[in-house]
Amino acid sequence: MNSQIYPTLEIPQTLAAGPGPGNTDARVLQAFASAGVADHMQGDVLRGMVECKLMLREIWGTSNTYTFAVAGTGWSALDTMFSAVMPGDKVIAFNNGTFSGIDTLTLRIKAATPDEHAANPLDPQAASVTVIDIPHGQSVTGDMVEAALAEHRPKWAFMAHWETGSGRINDLRGFSDACERHGAMGLIDAVSSLGVEDFQIDNYPGIAGWASCPQKGLCCLPLTYAPVSFSDEYIDSLKSTGAYSYVHNPIFEARHWGIVDGQDVEKGTYHRTHSGYAVAAFHESLRLTLTEGLAKRSGSYRTHEKVLRDAVTAMGCEVTSDMPSLLVLNLPPDLAGREMELVQNCRARGFGIWPTLSAPVQVRIGILNQLNRQAISQIIRLFAEAMRELGGTVDFEEIEALLESRYGTSIAA
Repeated sequence: MNSQIYPTLEIPQTLAAGPGPGNTDARVLQAFASAGVADHMQGDVLRGMVECKLMLREIWGTSNTYTFAVAGTGWSALDTMFSAVMPGDKVIAFNNGTFSGIDTLTLRIKAATPDEHAANPLDPQAASVTVIDIPHGQSVTGDMVEAALAEHRPKWAFMAHWETGSGRINDLRGFSDACERHGAMGLIDAVSSLGVEDFQIDNYPGIAGWASCPQKGLCCLPLTYAPVSFSDEYIDSLKSTGAYSYVHNPIFEARHWGIVDGQDVEKGTYHRTHSGYAVAAFHESLRLTLTEGLAKRSGSYRTHEKVLRDAVTAMGCEVTSDMPSLLVLNLPPDLAGREMELVQNCRARGFGIWPTLSAPVQVRIGILNQLNRQAISQIIRLFAEAMRELGGTVDFEEIEALLESRYGTSIAA
């Protein structure tokens, strides 16, 4: 039998202008590529892991000892966080987009009884889980959380901080306060907010568990390390119930990072063969985040998002999102229904914007690690050209005047 030998895979450069993964910082790529070949117990790799967990605590603004990272993407971190939810646990989960919807499915899988799994293995209808569906394009409010928790009195409450499916920011303060009042342990999907928004998780004591990712706000590579942080209350609950997981059990994972019985120890005691390359990249992304400072980075996102928002609005689009790293928009009425066509045209040219992944179909344009005049101007011009090619009316002189007025003197290139 003759084997077919395929040519070397060559992936062209793409302008990452979607909800994530973002534009990986060149310094992070350099750290990944220049790491020496080392086993997972090499001294510099272990030192890097210690420094990573310390930097994570500072970036996230927490004294939680159980703050570390899970090998993989944001899904790995979320699965780790949700592993404390046991069959029959009472859960309230808020769904206002594609990804919080997947999170609520995960929670139903975790909380379902064996009989509920047998009845519908891929979509168990766990009686102990109440999903609060919020209409697309709306945010979860503190009043919504208060009402649901007052009525159901769950052990766990879940919400996404920033929902990239619809581009909406949900009420973190209202969620945390309601969890405190009603004795629920809050769980937060912070996949899209960490590294973009300037917030400290210790200011939200109603939230017991947090999960994020490396490839969005931290501008690291996917499949490196996904941050998590857990309160002592969360860990105590986990100790009392156990978890149907070995790889993603937070207590075991923490031991890999040298966190044992609530204390940092000299050496990890849980075996995981990890990558020195991934540690080097993750370490550099955290170091760069701290060097820049979250306050400055958060302000830059809001400044540049406003330029992009005003530009697409001038093209006749309607923006329905409120995230500073992502626009979700409707095309002008004369192009309505052609969102997928526009997105496909852009992606065929290496301009990586995205549609929404559930109805209604909208266009998503992200600016992760694109915080400069050149990048934002390129995104705006490419989108304007795509609109024109589809038959839309775009005043290019107006767009150039807007860019000049915003970037001429007020923002350095």
